[in-house]
Order: sequence, then C-alpha cells, then structure tokens
Amino acid sequence: MSGTIITGATGFLGGAIARRLLQEGGRVIALGRDRAKLAALEALGAETCAFDLASDDPLPALDADGLIHCAALSSPWGTRAAFARANITGTRRAILLAHQAGARRLVHISSPSVYFRFADQEGVAEDAPLPPPVNAYAATKAASETLVLAAPELSPVILRPRGLYGPGDTALLPRLLRAGASRPLPLMRGGVAATDLTYIDDVADAAITALRAPAPPSHIYNVSGGEALSIREVAERAGAMAGIPVRWRKMPWPLVLAAARAGEALCSALPGRPEPPVTAYSAGLFAFRQTLNLDRIKRELGWHPRVSFDEGVARTFRKVTP
Repeated sequence: MSGTIITGATGFLGGAIARRLLQEGGRVIALGRDRAKLAALEALGAETCAFDLASDDPLPALDADGLIHCAALSSPWGTRAAFARANITGTRRAILLAHQAGARRLVHISSPSVYFRFADQEGVAEDAPLPPPVNAYAATKAASETLVLAAPELSPVILRPRGLYGPGDTALLPRLLRAGASRPLPLMRGGVAATDLTYIDDVADAAITALRAPAPPSHIYNVSGGEALSIREVAERAGAMAGIPVRWRKMPWPLVLAAARAGEALCSALPGRPEPPVTAYSAGLFAFRQTLNLDRIKRELGWHPRVSFDEGVARTFRKVTP
C-alpha cells in the first residue's frame, strides 16, 4: 500500500509535512516520540508509531513507497555523543527502515550549517566545498548526508533548508526574541550580517516536491525563502510584531568570538555541560552574511519559495497573539 513514512513527525517540520499530506488525502505513517502530538496527528487521519529511531529497539514493520527523514537533534549546544546518536545513528536506522518498508525514495532533511564558516558567504551553491564543521551539529549532519548518498537504490534527495520559522516554531525566532528581551543584541562588523529564512509551509512544500519528483537530476538542494535579510531587520521586525523593543550594542567581532569560545570552554568543563549564553556559531550568525543559491532547485525541481518574510512573520505572530 502506498504511503509516506515521516520520521520526526512530532517535530516542527515533520508535523507540518504530515498535516500537508493528510490535507491532500495521502496516507501518512507518522513516527515520533511525543505521544500527545502523535495522537493529534492520528485524529487527522495519520497512522502513528511511537518510536525513537536512535534507540536499539527493533525497527517497526511498516510499508510505504516514500520516507521523509526529519528526525534529528538540532541545537546550538550539546554533547558530540548526543548529536552522533540522533543524527548519525538515527539516519542509519532511517535508511534501514526505508529499505524494509519498500520505499522507492528517501528525502533527507539536512542543514546549511554544513556550509558555515566565519566569513561572508553570498549565494552559496550546493557544490561548494564544505569547510571544517563549525560544531558537532554540523559535523553530524554532514556525516548523515554521506550515509544517505551511499544508498542510491533509494533515489535519495537531500534538502538543506535555512532558518525555519512559522507558527509552532520554538527555536529560531523565540530564541532570538528571548535574547532581545533580556539584553542588547550585538551589532558587529557594521551590521552587515544577513541570512535567508524559510517559512515552514515552503519547506514542507519543498520536501513533498522532492518526494514526488520522478527522477531528480541531483541529490542535494538548497531551500530558503530567497530573500537576503539583514539580521538587524529580522530581529526588529519580529520584535515589533511580538511587542518586544529590540536594542543593539556595537561590539567588536574578535572580542565577541573570544568571549564565546571562553564560555564554551567553561561550560564544557562544568557538570552537566550547561549551554553557554552565546556559542561561537550563534555569534557568527550575527557577524557574517550567509545566504544560499536556489538556482538548482528552481531549475531541476520547479520549486520556488512562495511566502515572503513580510507575510511569514505576519502569519507567525497572528497565530500566537490575541
């Protein structure tokens, strides 16, 4: 019986993809660890399976013609072992699950963090040489891509979506606004830092497009909203919608980086390895321009972003404010 397995279906992106496929009348097999969110998807018509891909438990017996692998540990901080377990072991097991289920296509959600370096990068394309990983998250996502590419029989497609946001986001904009509410944000290198965020519905659409593409010419595609947005603009516009006045403080980049490195070293040595106030990676996002080239996905899959940042941020805060 045809259908789509979605790993990490109780997460932000996995849930959005599941709901979109269900709205279209598709058969969805939702895997995740949050039983309450699985129950909500089941109420919408999904088949559900409470399961941790990174565990040693036997894989569930499922059948489907496609698998979208969204399950991952995505965080600015954590142990290398935790990232490896979630992102490498979890991906290895997702590949096995796809084989066992009889899937013909595996769509793997990766990350453009694999491109990150402490330098301005405009319009980075998929074939750009990858720098040394900036952190354990980037390292394990790059490793997971290698595993997926080693399974050509699954006709794999890897997506690298930038900066997901929208209703239900608990990471990107909420973290930014919590920081902005508690202290001035750092303004470095004259405020040149920029990125290209992606509204959640656009990422879900890209994943489904990749799933259904008859024979993708390439295996790796960038995904973003297609707008180079200054970090200052993102923070101030989101803050205005949330009623949080964002303040800025000019700071020298070398000093911020040194402080972030010192904080990481200190927290790594403390019991429980608490997250430092600022990581080197997150500081770098406030210091450099990092944008993606979308030519390949537009040309080869016919996908393009539909939701502008203006519309996306309005939808996001319209959902969470009275």
